[in-house]
Amino acid sequence: MPRYVIDECALRRNLEVLKGVSDRTGVKILLAQKAFSCAAAYPLCAKYLAGTTASSLFEAKHGRDSFGGETHVFAPAFIREEMDELLGIVDHVVFNSPRQVSLYGEIARARGVSVGLRVNPEVSVATTPAYDPCRPSSRLGTTRGALDAAGGLPPPVEGLHFHCLCEQGVDELRKVLSGFEAKFGDLLPGLKWVNFGGGHHITRAGYDVDGLVALLNAFRARNPHLTVYLEPGEAIALNAGTLEASVLEIQPPGADGVSNAILDVSAACHMPDVLEMPYTPRVEGALAEPCGQCSGASFRYRFGGPTCLAGDEIGTYAFPHRLNAGDRVVFEDMAIYSMVKNNTFNGVNLPDIVFRHEDGREELLRRFGYADFAARLG
Repeated sequence: MPRYVIDECALRRNLEVLKGVSDRTGVKILLAQKAFSCAAAYPLCAKYLAGTTASSLFEAKHGRDSFGGETHVFAPAFIREEMDELLGIVDHVVFNSPRQVSLYGEIARARGVSVGLRVNPEVSVATTPAYDPCRPSSRLGTTRGALDAAGGLPPPVEGLHFHCLCEQGVDELRKVLSGFEAKFGDLLPGLKWVNFGGGHHITRAGYDVDGLVALLNAFRARNPHLTVYLEPGEAIALNAGTLEASVLEIQPPGADGVSNAILDVSAACHMPDVLEMPYTPRVEGALAEPCGQCSGASFRYRFGGPTCLAGDEIGTYAFPHRLNAGDRVVFEDMAIYSMVKNNTFNGVNLPDIVFRHEDGREELLRRFGYADFAARLG
């Protein structure tokens, strides 16, 4: 039975790094639930973080009910029928355009919700176009030109939000922040807060935490009246979980010398970012980094899932030993963008979700079955 395993020790290490940034700068760090939304881990996270961010009514309810603290929400456009319930849940609502502010901004302010506007600094630093909110013709955020054409900053707005990074560091943030201040800096004196968004890989090995602290403190010194937010998702649970799989079948080597190894986990179903990003996840015990041509290795395998999708391939790996049916394969860094995105295409069941406590005890959080698959389809 495949399973996701969330490691409490690794999770706490990440949270301590983030809490250190908060303590040294005074910024508030929120959990972006789009990357990691395991309620069993929320009590731990809530000891270190200020709250959660959401992009839908359901995510907002999940954050408010299971996490507490501040609840922020952003969406490219909000659904009118959901707004009354949503505004009773959140503390901050970030609109994507002046028109959205005109529709709901005054209603939100009357409900005691702080109103923000997402802006687009038009500084592209993300290396994957699908994950670049500042790419040409992006639907995410209002450019300064569009804001001025709409008559300027609408009165209910008391905060600005930008999100431009994707798994990146301080140098990229510095470029984005420079562009943000150049285009929108004149609006900051009249505001209460600014949100630097997510994509900050703060807990990654080698990340320049001191550089981030210096950058944040310099911005706060220039704008002492502003509350500053960061909302990383990956950084909270980076390298804090695995996906354990089993080999079902080994096929004879092909013309390229690589054997297809069919597993009981699927890229398409259980780790969609492998195909969407795309990227090749690390595997515990692999001889070399995942690659297309692991030359010189004795045993090379192309891992694929059990679905009928021809492209349901995870990557090519080299091992110092032969793999056999029944062997266990462990994919690393699988707490983020896996459980929140997985699906049951082809009727493939979802892996168990397990929480490994700091004392080594393993707690089964969820086991899925046919009823979960059938219920989704009506």
